[in-house]
Amino acid sequence: MPIAIELLAPARNYEIGKAAVNCGADAVYIAAQRFGAREAAGNTLGDIEQLVRYAHRYYAKVYLTLNTILFDHELEAARQLAVEAHNIGCDALIVQDMALLEMDLPPIPLFASTQTHNTTPEKVKFLEDVGFQRVILARELSLQQIAAIRAQTTVPLETFVYGALCVCYSGQCYLSKAVAGRSANRGVCAQPCRSTYNLIDASGKTLLREKHLLSLRDMQRAEALPELLKAGVTSFKIEGRLKNESYVKNVVGYYRQHLDALLDGATCAKASSGKSVYPFTPQPGNTFSRGFTGYFIDGEREPVASFNTAKSVGQEVGRVIETGKDWILYEGEPLRNGDGLCFFDDREKLAGAHVNKTEQNKVWLTNVLGLQPGAILFRNHSYEFEKQIKLPVERKIAAEVRFAVQGDEVVITVKDEDGVEVSLHDDTVFDKAENVSRNLENIEKSLAKTGGTAFDFRVTSVDNATGNYYPLSTLNSWRRELVEDLEEMRELLREKPEVKIVPNAIPYFAKTVDYRANVANALAEKFYRRHGVEISGKAFELAPPDDAELMRTKYCLKFEMGYCPQQRPAKKLNEPLFLLNNGLRLRLTFDCSNCEMVIS
Repeated sequence: MPIAIELLAPARNYEIGKAAVNCGADAVYIAAQRFGAREAAGNTLGDIEQLVRYAHRYYAKVYLTLNTILFDHELEAARQLAVEAHNIGCDALIVQDMALLEMDLPPIPLFASTQTHNTTPEKVKFLEDVGFQRVILARELSLQQIAAIRAQTTVPLETFVYGALCVCYSGQCYLSKAVAGRSANRGVCAQPCRSTYNLIDASGKTLLREKHLLSLRDMQRAEALPELLKAGVTSFKIEGRLKNESYVKNVVGYYRQHLDALLDGATCAKASSGKSVYPFTPQPGNTFSRGFTGYFIDGEREPVASFNTAKSVGQEVGRVIETGKDWILYEGEPLRNGDGLCFFDDREKLAGAHVNKTEQNKVWLTNVLGLQPGAILFRNHSYEFEKQIKLPVERKIAAEVRFAVQGDEVVITVKDEDGVEVSLHDDTVFDKAENVSRNLENIEKSLAKTGGTAFDFRVTSVDNATGNYYPLSTLNSWRRELVEDLEEMRELLREKPEVKIVPNAIPYFAKTVDYRANVANALAEKFYRRHGVEISGKAFELAPPDDAELMRTKYCLKFEMGYCPQQRPAKKLNEPLFLLNNGLRLRLTFDCSNCEMVIS
């Protein structure tokens, strides 16, 4: 059997989840109204159940994000949510808090969220041994590190391939809680990494002023998909549970096309059914982009910062040649009325404008203030693309239809692309056909009219059907019955993995854990103690240590500024460095042996 390869998409709500499925997602992840790491993206269980039913038509899956840390008074509510998720047909829970492994849960698979800080073979092997059915890897890992994890484990691996980047290792960021009282591990991150800061050295000198010094570009790894497959990844995740429908349709379509080009059907195949047809050409930069980065995927350092803005700039479309009172001359891609542009003005501030009129390479804009010759133009709203992407996308499951008259009986058999087969038998006595060719044409056309359903019926054979006349009403009734029977049979045959966690005492790979293990309740504490671990500190949300690291990251300001000691040992900064923002003062230190920056 080929390995099932999954494209996993975000769903802010039912409509966006449905759009993701239509565009080719093999699975979607969605939050309920509590305990999701994006509190603003909560949904009712009724809406989630509706999405589950829709996705399962295509053998696509729905994963519920139950991935915040839990306080003691929330444990029973979280357990009950897990029970309800199982009851409505969710295919797995994405979890962060180890308390879930101590609960009496229904047999629903558990996935270890990226917020459980999955960076080493030892950690992933432990998570596999205690019962997780999938581990979602840290975004910072290189291909070599992923391959090393794969070599020492067998649990399915998931990794992010697109979307916004947390500057800190997921699950290890306490900056928002420290400066705004809003915990990222509780789903209410205030995103201080997207704010502006001044960079100050030890003498008080300002090195950079009002820059987005902790804001990163967006991840884009379409070109690395072949290597990620070879490294052992089987689920490719798109970030964006706060993004709109256009973003999700666009990015899912883009990655669906890239993945399909790699799947040979013999050794690896898509994890769900059906083929999507797009009324638009997917292009990620058309819906949201801070600029793109592969984010250390090849193991090498690269510039990943977005100093001048934390907003979407879209796609680069040209360069300004000349400016006038309300117009510019430019060279680049064609623009049209209604397009939205942005540029960095003469103060390096992001500014925006709409296109009012175009004449070849001359464009009239609503704003040219601060726009200078040589400036790069970005399009963050394409009028034509947005018009196209709002059109519906159809996803159809291919099925072959065979029509035959066997004795006094009509037998119609339908077999879909997954090998699911149903048959209809009718022994009604019909009138003789007067127009044989018209009759055969009606059979083929009527049985193929599956618009509005999940199927694409193609009549492949019609045998011994020249003698009788089959009314259109009868043919249509047969088709509807076959569609219903096929849907029921597909659901009956759909794989429904059930996994019951059995607590064990497999030793943890470390003897002690501190606040970074995010132990916020008695059950999580019980879990670690049973695995031989001493807990030296509870979750930051309960008892923040005075000397806590607020953030540790592979991102490094010294590298971004050209002061990395491995690259330019002659250039040095007067350290320590500090980030200042409206009275907030954060200290930067650099763990060069591990190639990491620390904020405290």
